[in-house]
Amino acid sequence: MKEELIENEITVIGGGLAGVCAAIAAARLGQSVALVQNRPVLGGNASSEVRVWVCGATAHGINRYARETGIMGELFVENQYRNPEGNPYLWDLVVLEAVKAEPNITLFLNTDVHEVQAQGDEVDRTITSVTGWMMGSERRITFKSKFYLDCTGDGLIGFLAGAKFALGREARSEYGEEWAPEVADDITLGSTLLFYTKDAGMPVNFVPPSFAKDIAATSIPIRRVIQSGDSGCHYWWIEWGGEHDTVHDNEKIRDELWSVIYGIWDYIKNSGKFSAENMTLEWVGSMPGKREYRRFIGDYVLNQNDIIAQREFADGVAFGGWSIDLHPPQGMYAEASGSKHQHADGVYSIPFRSLYSANVRNMLMAGRDISASHVAFGTTRVMATCAVIGEAAGTGAALSSRLGITPRQLHDQQLPLLRQTLLRQDASIIGLLNADPLDLARQADVRASSTRSVLALEHPAAACPLRQDVALLFPVDPGFSGFELLADAETDSEITIELWDTGRKENYVPHALLSTATAAVQRGTQQWVRFSLEWQPSEPQNAFVVIKANEAITLHISAEPLSGVLTFYKKAQPHAPQNLEDHSMEQLVLRWAMQGQARQPLCFRLASPTLAFAAGRVIDGYRRPFGGPQQWMSAAVQEGQPEWLELSWQQEQALAELQLTFNDDVNEDLINLHHHRTPFTVIPELVRNYRLEALNGSGEWQEITRITNNRRRTVVHRLEQPVQTRGLRVVIESTNGSRYAEVVELRAYSEAGA
Repeated sequence: MKEELIENEITVIGGGLAGVCAAIAAARLGQSVALVQNRPVLGGNASSEVRVWVCGATAHGINRYARETGIMGELFVENQYRNPEGNPYLWDLVVLEAVKAEPNITLFLNTDVHEVQAQGDEVDRTITSVTGWMMGSERRITFKSKFYLDCTGDGLIGFLAGAKFALGREARSEYGEEWAPEVADDITLGSTLLFYTKDAGMPVNFVPPSFAKDIAATSIPIRRVIQSGDSGCHYWWIEWGGEHDTVHDNEKIRDELWSVIYGIWDYIKNSGKFSAENMTLEWVGSMPGKREYRRFIGDYVLNQNDIIAQREFADGVAFGGWSIDLHPPQGMYAEASGSKHQHADGVYSIPFRSLYSANVRNMLMAGRDISASHVAFGTTRVMATCAVIGEAAGTGAALSSRLGITPRQLHDQQLPLLRQTLLRQDASIIGLLNADPLDLARQADVRASSTRSVLALEHPAAACPLRQDVALLFPVDPGFSGFELLADAETDSEITIELWDTGRKENYVPHALLSTATAAVQRGTQQWVRFSLEWQPSEPQNAFVVIKANEAITLHISAEPLSGVLTFYKKAQPHAPQNLEDHSMEQLVLRWAMQGQARQPLCFRLASPTLAFAAGRVIDGYRRPFGGPQQWMSAAVQEGQPEWLELSWQQEQALAELQLTFNDDVNEDLINLHHHRTPFTVIPELVRNYRLEALNGSGEWQEITRITNNRRRTVVHRLEQPVQTRGLRVVIESTNGSRYAEVVELRAYSEAGA
């Protein structure tokens, strides 16, 4: 046996997306990090070993402008480019390369940490070291660090360290949660095994193993959706173990899940009810994907009421948006639907106090073991949300290490530093403005070569019969007077519209009815119908205009999208089959859906100009849509005529680091595996080719650097030598498909990586 001692400032145990993002975040802030994973690949439930698709705040397109940025956003965008087919092994590579790109991370795969040394009493404990066994190498490795992050999912490290935790469902009285049971119990969400199929191009037989379950003798064919073409995560409902111990009974649960998978495949292949002659099994999982086990107690326990009310936390450091998604204890054998969902009206915040242990002073947690009630955990558990939590926890650990304080002291003494550091790293904290005193761009004047000043989409590409209520969302900045729709009418008729606000600036649902208007329409095609509708709100925000159903009317869908403009369709039916998913249509984000047409807004125009895309938006403090698009957009780019943005200062500045954030359309729902396929590999709105120029002493623009084939949202330029200048230009030569140059934010610093 080989004994080793590894010393780093931070040790992250668990290589799922939470651990990966925590390690990268800490490493980028200059801390030495050991990332320890007990499997041969990174990614946890998202890896090729388990193959769960990465869900997050978009909730598969239910929430708008909700895709994660920061490190998780980088992984999404890079995977979209390199792996549009959703190959699980290529996704493994995307995650692995992101870790290997960080020189401050030392990666330990196949290393199972199962010993923890800690000191102190049960109220105030400190981890002094953790020890793991590297399988295949016979290495016993002890890790000593200032701080430890439990990203194990099951919470083994904190448990061995004596951290306070919860397991099972709390009583309703504990947090006043509507969905909690009257009496507390040990029930958790169960585990799942997945499988892949493929068409072999020839008839394939299947002889089931002796342990395959006869599912025709169970309630499964009646209660669940079985289709021969589905595979992978479509069978997320093959779930069991909620009434067992999902850790100690892991092998029992695995065997039961195997028996059902092979039974389902026998049913598909041999029952004669499906056209599956040429289908064969390509892959069957061998490691159950666990949903729930221990949840640690932090200084705050996030609960159902916080989620549904979208509570604003002063220490908010991450966000989520998946529904509260709870499954019946009996899993696949339950008579109830496979899951029930409760959605907030938009995304919600997660506080830093839920990311560090209440009684282990140097332990933070990220992923599904954070400080949340069982009900709230029903939404925070999905992997993209776990990932942004990981980035926040890793950033908190790095700053605590650098400052020599505990995470609790960081919260109490340096909370603005933590939140502003996360913003600088492009993590999303909903509604928080850039207040970084080191950002020189905040004191600059901004101008641009051109600006889109008209809100209009006038070129139709497809028809939209007005058989149901339809809505159009657009920015009202500073206001508008006069609203028009492009419409056809089979007979003389009229169109009635309603003007609503959205309430909170992060929400995209109708909130309060402001006014209504009706306009007569004569029989004819492609006519602009004008409504006496106007609004001059006290501050910029979004308008939600509902167009009432009229079967005599057809509207038109625009030939191109426009950032900040969305179309919604009012739904009357449940979101999914009731025996699979139970969604109440009383929930606004379900009632008003994009129906897969996120980039297909209606043709409309406003008579008054807009300031929503003014050049000054790049220093207004926002890094994502919030009550409007919050970005600069040029007029249409002309061939051979670059567009530019310019920062200018009264006094000469020394520029050492420049940070550019381009529009990667966070409304586009990207996915790592095979849930759906996006038709482009690079977001069209992203700037592709650009150059940076500085104003020299002779008053001429001198090139600093030039970038080609960019496909990233945020690009940081650290200059070899600081540039002394009073002016900086970003000259945009081309995009990845959009006709407009779009920039979300510009930052400038006198020190690189400060």
